[in-house]
Amino acid sequence: MKSTPESEFFLSPKVRGFPCSSSESDTVLVFHSLGGCVPVIRVIAFTFGLVILVMSGCDSSPTSPTSVGEGSGKSSTETSSAGSPVAIQLNWYPESEHGGVFQAEADGAYQTAGLKVDIRPGGRSAPVAQELALGRDQFGFANADDVVVYRRQGLDVVAVLAAMQDNPRCILVQEKSGVESLNDLAGLTLQCQAGRPYLEFMRSKGLLDKVKEVPYFGSVAPLVADPKIAIQGYSCAEPLLAEQEGVKVRVLMVSKLGWNPYSSVLITTGKLIKEQPELVGAFVKATQAGWESYLEDPTNGNADILAANDHGMTAEVLKYGSEQMRNLAKPPGDQSKAFGHMSLTRWTGLIEQMDALDPAQAKLVKPEDCFTDQFLQ
Repeated sequence: MKSTPESEFFLSPKVRGFPCSSSESDTVLVFHSLGGCVPVIRVIAFTFGLVILVMSGCDSSPTSPTSVGEGSGKSSTETSSAGSPVAIQLNWYPESEHGGVFQAEADGAYQTAGLKVDIRPGGRSAPVAQELALGRDQFGFANADDVVVYRRQGLDVVAVLAAMQDNPRCILVQEKSGVESLNDLAGLTLQCQAGRPYLEFMRSKGLLDKVKEVPYFGSVAPLVADPKIAIQGYSCAEPLLAEQEGVKVRVLMVSKLGWNPYSSVLITTGKLIKEQPELVGAFVKATQAGWESYLEDPTNGNADILAANDHGMTAEVLKYGSEQMRNLAKPPGDQSKAFGHMSLTRWTGLIEQMDALDPAQAKLVKPEDCFTDQFLQ
């Protein structure tokens, strides 16, 4: 997911680096540091929202990075037919993890649904939760554990579609390091973003004993230079980036340990679901169609992502990412007929894991409040 002031109550900067790699979808750092401070956090969050409103003069224009239309040389008005305006905030620069929304726009699914969609790129401090809370965005991207943290903070965030059934979080090591599994990390230096829930999960299993943890600066260069260094990563980007530097790597998936929150989760607010269910349903169904199309042939979506991402993205990395997405979105053995489905069992398990890691936050969130499948088809 760190010591950034903003991350104390909403999300952390996603420090990636050069070349720009896969999105750090799990953006929230506050899990480890909130302790018993939920009332204080809510006050801070409320105060922060008021400050933003005052500074913006109550203008509805986003304070987030330039919208996709501007970055790609075409406005949302030009690319979407007249319809209900909808804004979605990405949690990182446009990449394959957001492919479904770009494909839905490129294929005309949003236009057919009567929607005029503004896709707003994120960045190192993408204001996903803030913009939803302030009503300036209707949708956003997050991970399932982010949703739990948001709700612990008193934010009425609800997941409506989970594009990745398996989480892409991994630890990368050089093949010649001798490390075969996550049980073999002792003696290595791990570059990671402190406080992330997956790290606390690994620590609870004793997997970080005798591991030196240092900040992660978003580059594969240290791993390439030293076989005694491991780095955090996403399986749909960093492995290719390292191998492009001439180093064979071993990808150690954290999900294999049992820590497997849904990823590339489409989120909205309970308020919007209650007040405008038709709008939510139309957007979710069009996005669902976009994802299914993207996983079949990502050509159109990737072209729009490339146009929108001016942070070092390449066609080769996008192609690799979209290929990796297929198994993450539709794991072997997944029998569900509805793309993006979620289950109460998995949400319950995730909350139980997070409550066990931070007992001070236990019982604040009910799993049935975190998601709804009602708009999936």
